[in-house]
Amino acid sequence: MAGYRHDVRDPVADLQRIAFLLERAREPSYRVKAFRGAAAMLQEIGETQTQDRALAGTLTELKGIGDVTARTIAESLAGEEPVYLRRLEATGGKPVAEGGAEIRAALRGDLHMHSDWSDGGSPIREMALAARDLGHEYVALTDHSPRLTVANGLSPERLRKQLDVVAELNEELAPFRILTGIECDILLDGSLDQEPELLERLDVVVASVHSKLRMPAAEMTPRMVTAIANPHVDVLGHCTGRLVVGRGRPESEFDPEIVFAACARFGVAVEINSRPERLDPPKRLLRLAVEADCLVSIDTDSHAPGQLDWQPYGCERAAACGVPIESVVNARPLEELLAWTHRGRTR
Repeated sequence: MAGYRHDVRDPVADLQRIAFLLERAREPSYRVKAFRGAAAMLQEIGETQTQDRALAGTLTELKGIGDVTARTIAESLAGEEPVYLRRLEATGGKPVAEGGAEIRAALRGDLHMHSDWSDGGSPIREMALAARDLGHEYVALTDHSPRLTVANGLSPERLRKQLDVVAELNEELAPFRILTGIECDILLDGSLDQEPELLERLDVVVASVHSKLRMPAAEMTPRMVTAIANPHVDVLGHCTGRLVVGRGRPESEFDPEIVFAACARFGVAVEINSRPERLDPPKRLLRLAVEADCLVSIDTDSHAPGQLDWQPYGCERAAACGVPIESVVNARPLEELLAWTHRGRTR
């Protein structure tokens, strides 16, 4: 195919990289889907037909490939870095304070991630590969529990099926490890929204409040403490539930000294949620957690591959609040991490 040096660049990889950078930049999902859809179509038709159609100018006849993605494919096949990708790479860097960069370099994984089994947008394998490409040694798959129907939470039956899928993927991706897990709703009485037998089998349990976020502190505090005291819980997710963009959402009210004291007592990590619209907990509360000698998990709560690269936001906040690296659980080697998460469970 004269004129195309397909051995120099991979158009599928370029399309996927563009989608990743768009996700990281929180661009509209339709833009991300356009590039991921185009990449999937190229994988379906194969390299030869891709080259033939690019030369004939018929790429846009394929479903999901428009003018922009067709131009990107043609540039990639010609051995050039696509203009769209080059612009994103040039503008997509995020400043990371020196202390934040040190913490980010120490991280070995991410303990809060969603797939298309619940409300994420990508398959488990795709999320895992993105985590591996970021240099992670492990990532915890923490799709939602059944009560959160709006997020397609996993029933016990679906979770059991997911465990089988993860086992197969771990054989394929070793030594990288997908940790089995769940983001489990904290119910009104502080109990957890999943069968105890299943929670016992999981590697990582993130417990989060998703309902009745405005309940009085006198009720929210014991609700959270009851969950923290549960031997299956490893991480307290986005503890205030706040949203800081758009119309926003105020923080849930609870007694932070009591909640963080419980986390320290039961060895539960306080999550630093790196999502730009959450950045939870607020710095004043994160400093209280540090003073209480709490463990910390710096997570992305990602719902798409590019969002896995949001950890620097959490690392900057950790550095600003004096979080010691030795207290960050996802800076631990895999076996040490698993020894911690299994500490209170019968195996």
